[in-house]
Amino acid sequence: MVSQGALRVVRCGGSALRGARAVFSADSYLLCASGDFVKVYSVNTEETLRLLGGHADLVTGIQLNPHNHMQLYSSSLDGTIKLWDFMDGIPIKTFTVGSKLLALYTPASAEDSVFVVIPKKGERDTFQLVSVKLAKGAGQNLEAKELSVVLDGVGASVKHIAFGREGAYVVSVKDVNLQVYFFKRKLLNRFSLSTVKTKGGDNHFSCVVCHPTEDCIATGHADGKIRLWRNFHHRKEYTYSTLHWHHDIVMDLAFSVEGTRLLSGGVESVLVQWHNESSCQKDFLPRLGSPIEYISMSSDGALCCTLHTDNRITIINSNLRFSRSIQGLIKSRDVKTGLVVDPRTKALVLNGEPGHLQFYSLQSDQQLFSLDIVQRQYIHQAGLQQSDLVKVAFSARGTWLATVEESEEVTDPELQLKLWFYSEEMQSFQLNTRINTPHDNHITDMCFRDMDELGDDSLILVTTGRDCVFKVWVMVEDTDPEAQQSVSWSCDFVGSYHNYQATNCCFSEDGSLLAVSFEETVTVWDSLTWDLKCTFCHPPGNIRNICFGRLTCSKYLIGATDYGFLCCWNLLTCALEWSAHLNIVVLQPDPLSEHIAAVSWLSKESSLFVFKPNEPRPLYIQRNLCKEKILLAAFVPRDEPETISSEKYLWLRKSQLFFLTDTQELMTLSMKSVEERLTPSSKQLAVEESLPVTPFSLLLGKHRHQQAQEDIDLGKPVVHNKQEQASPAVKELLHTPAHVLPSASFLCTIFINSLLISKENKSAEEVADEVEMESEKAEDDSDEEAVTEMEQEDTSHMELLGETTCKLSKSQEKELRKIRKTDYSWISAF
Repeated sequence: MVSQGALRVVRCGGSALRGARAVFSADSYLLCASGDFVKVYSVNTEETLRLLGGHADLVTGIQLNPHNHMQLYSSSLDGTIKLWDFMDGIPIKTFTVGSKLLALYTPASAEDSVFVVIPKKGERDTFQLVSVKLAKGAGQNLEAKELSVVLDGVGASVKHIAFGREGAYVVSVKDVNLQVYFFKRKLLNRFSLSTVKTKGGDNHFSCVVCHPTEDCIATGHADGKIRLWRNFHHRKEYTYSTLHWHHDIVMDLAFSVEGTRLLSGGVESVLVQWHNESSCQKDFLPRLGSPIEYISMSSDGALCCTLHTDNRITIINSNLRFSRSIQGLIKSRDVKTGLVVDPRTKALVLNGEPGHLQFYSLQSDQQLFSLDIVQRQYIHQAGLQQSDLVKVAFSARGTWLATVEESEEVTDPELQLKLWFYSEEMQSFQLNTRINTPHDNHITDMCFRDMDELGDDSLILVTTGRDCVFKVWVMVEDTDPEAQQSVSWSCDFVGSYHNYQATNCCFSEDGSLLAVSFEETVTVWDSLTWDLKCTFCHPPGNIRNICFGRLTCSKYLIGATDYGFLCCWNLLTCALEWSAHLNIVVLQPDPLSEHIAAVSWLSKESSLFVFKPNEPRPLYIQRNLCKEKILLAAFVPRDEPETISSEKYLWLRKSQLFFLTDTQELMTLSMKSVEERLTPSSKQLAVEESLPVTPFSLLLGKHRHQQAQEDIDLGKPVVHNKQEQASPAVKELLHTPAHVLPSASFLCTIFINSLLISKENKSAEEVADEVEMESEKAEDDSDEEAVTEMEQEDTSHMELLGETTCKLSKSQEKELRKIRKTDYSWISAF
């Protein structure tokens, strides 16, 4: 447990949505395993409604409780099974099994048991299917140690086991072997296919599913074939038929609810629908973007969803029409662009699909949009030399985007530098300039001059390359009258240093200086005249990263070398200020403060150091930041500064630091839990009792607020109707979801009656006083109005002084009226 207010490393995105098959609930929710969490999506809005967090390791299986469809079971590598109320995000029970759980199954026939796949003790890469009896008890944490082995030698994936019609049997596939175990007869039948590859075929099993109403088993294979098995109750009289369309491995299968259709998916990114077990009758939904990992069906058969290898969920209608897509952080093969922050949307920008740039929202853990940079069809075939995106840079305002794409050739790559302008009309980036072969060799780095206050006239771009030069690119007006663009980009200056390869570049905060590293040397140039001002050298080792200090530390230049040295140079004295021997792999300055974050990799451990260049002692050190190696980092400016009490964490006040590991998990340092950060607006409305959640209650609440404000302005005390606030009818009507409310005709009478104020029973004396007051009303009507005004004025003054007014009784008011009618004019004679 982490103490309250302590800094913690949390997984904030990038976790694969394909850890297990997704599950549809009965009320338009989609539940997916994502890293250590279970995410609850709305099928209609694609919004992440809830994040079920509680497991300490990867979630490997999720299944609805067959006896209560408002509850969910989840299994994890941490050895626990959790039962959730996923509507409210509340864990109901935690069952500790004590062994790694690799898959989870909850057939309806098992009343108080579930089935899990666990490693076999004493043997490597050998797994068992066991039945776990869920203990009953009053506590929330229970032990489930009663295990019964059902099958030995099963596969580790959830796709390798399926339960048959009404849970009468269970099927397991591994390698070229198929096992069927019948529970009532306690009979185990084994079937094997030939291991000899014929005509390029591969008989290895890849997945298995069972028909929902018949005794039929469908298996997928590595060669793209689908086999339908029948009569498997007998070892020798079994039969199977073959369906074949996929050219590569069948990654998953799913039967429709009625069993008349079979869905299959694979690396072709095409969903195939087979009708009546016939190869002639099939439909296709192509171009789904990436290989299909899992297929799931809703309980009513109206929807199905596919989980893809690129962290995408595709929701598809029963007529095989695309409905919606939920795209998480795409895990590309290699993030060559680094982590870049879009100044306009505060989104993380990095490699996405091949040749694309993905804009990823940190708040919703979903992709905002994808920009096609290469604009060529990518062919998924090994060995082909294809172009890919390698460098990205934004201008300070985010109006210009520079990209570099190159082919995978090592010796003679094809290079293209593209400049994109953000169009407010199109709400997207439009290509402005394409420069073929901007350098004669690979481009190693590029950056814009961040001088947003001076306008586009001062906007320049610098690129460095292995051709031993750096180039300066500026905007010029296009003189061609037929040109579509008013401006374009061209090279303005070429610089070099002793024929060394240029590796890194960055501008100072005010844009007056440019630092370019040439192998072991850092050069500093005047950005107006492009004169070489000074050089810094700290061998051995090539310069890996460089950055300028900011604000009060703008006179410093920081560099990290391949040999593990972190150096700080003073630009005023042109001398080394200090150095430290650390294997720094990431050097990231905060754009809104003087702080710089450095991540080292020592002894297979990532450590974080946060420092200011003017102080050699770090402000913050975090050893063993995470288990994985951190490759990239980025500071993302906050919308509003965070309120932080501890001085040790003040460097996180204006910006938040994000990391990308070698497994492409996105992590961050936060003082809040992930549940607090990812709470959607709908959940916030539901949690806060005083904030209404329906349009009618919003309107009513606005009216009440305006009325209360008017009363305050008039000096009246705001009095709330206790009966109205405490009315169950009003509360239920305003806070109950519309789809579970009874009819309006039923609620109308109850609702209207709850708003009426009942008459109070008055005593006989009070009634007599009221009659007498009415009889005298005609005589002293004008006097009454004057007194009323005076009393209101006096009351307001008393309230301002913090005093309370005394309320007169009926008899006292009667005496006061008699005194008012007495004639005191005779006093004037004196």
